[in-house]
Amino acid sequence: MSRIVHRNPRQRPPVAVGGQGIELIDSTGKRYLDASGGAAVSCLGHGHPRVVAAIQQQAATLAYAHTSFFTTEPAESLADFLTDAAPGDLNHVYFVSGGSEAVEAALKLARQYFVEVGQPQRRHYIARRQSYHGNTLGALAIGGNAWRREPFLPLLVQAHHVSPCYAYRDRLDGESDAQYAQRLADELEARIVSLGPDTVAAFVAETVVGATAGALPPVGDYLKRIRAVCDKYGVLLILDEVMSGMGRTGYLYACEEDDVVPDIITIAKGLGGGYQPIGAMLTTDRINAAIEGGSGFFQHGHTYIGHATACAAALAVQHTIRDDNLLANVRARGLQLRERLHAALGEHPNVGDIRGRGLFVGVEFVAERDSKAPLDPARRVHAQLKAAAMQRGLMIYPSGGTIDGVRGDHALLAPPFICNAADIDAIVERFAAAVRDVTPARQPQAA
Repeated sequence: MSRIVHRNPRQRPPVAVGGQGIELIDSTGKRYLDASGGAAVSCLGHGHPRVVAAIQQQAATLAYAHTSFFTTEPAESLADFLTDAAPGDLNHVYFVSGGSEAVEAALKLARQYFVEVGQPQRRHYIARRQSYHGNTLGALAIGGNAWRREPFLPLLVQAHHVSPCYAYRDRLDGESDAQYAQRLADELEARIVSLGPDTVAAFVAETVVGATAGALPPVGDYLKRIRAVCDKYGVLLILDEVMSGMGRTGYLYACEEDDVVPDIITIAKGLGGGYQPIGAMLTTDRINAAIEGGSGFFQHGHTYIGHATACAAALAVQHTIRDDNLLANVRARGLQLRERLHAALGEHPNVGDIRGRGLFVGVEFVAERDSKAPLDPARRVHAQLKAAAMQRGLMIYPSGGTIDGVRGDHALLAPPFICNAADIDAIVERFAAAVRDVTPARQPQAA
């Protein structure tokens, strides 16, 4: 009997005992292709010798020093690496232990910034429906996934939500990318005006929506139009790249592809590749100067921020991505992955959409393709698909409630950056077989 409170207490997951490259191995010796990087985390796969050596060396030298007393060389070096590569003037880094902590830090920094510059009335945050920003209370409050939020609503601070950029379902017939993007920007502007422009602190969005809606990329110049609206009213733009950043889309920062610079950006997952828990928030010179020249103290902190061993591991991960030219591989293998998925499943009656950027790909399932009607939520096809894939030795990251937190099923594929062409072919072969296992014929529609 396990004493662990597992995610699903009614089920005992297999015991992982090893990892090699893009495979994980359980206690029976069965191997699984890690086609999701866990939760889009394991960007270098498992057991990478360069990262393992960096962890061993740092742990033997200095595992940890509290940041109220010291800084460390790996933390300073990692901060230099991240800011040198960041777009615009995102020149300041705050290290944390994961994505939810990074979002919490971003929300607090935005609020404190406005207090420091004499605008304490700016208290409202706007995000998007079907977004996910983490499971701590602040991050959950900002997130727009109804299913995740509902049990904890009495504990959550008020947040405001506008429409996601969900072209597959929400773009109107005959509406161009530019028209759709402008409609969404107009909706954000109307919400800012209705709340009172001088009361809104920030708009928060995932650059590419991850787990909740399945790799939804922004359409056209959507982010540029959103940036313009925020600038018009003095609202900060916070981009959440916890899942989509650090090379996952083929760019170190996903927003580089959109030529947009946020005021604050959050990263995690691919930052350390799963070798140590780490996340970070980056911010601009202007915001940092307001704190430094004002109170001189960011009123926030955790015990393990700037953890020396975690920073050393993350630095080794990032150096490997750079030195092995893995961003180019992400773009090439991502194109291959989408092409192979279209070839294998593009005509499948229950596959509605295949989307994404780089090695960050979502497949949305439907009961009927023409109407895009979702599958019956009671069937939990996403859960069936995960089980079928595991049976075939494949790890994917599926979820339900894609459309509104209740209806809709999708699967997320986010394999390690080290994948080669044969790996992608094997992933698609097993994934397509698992899809056929659980969707052998026309499925019941949602009520």
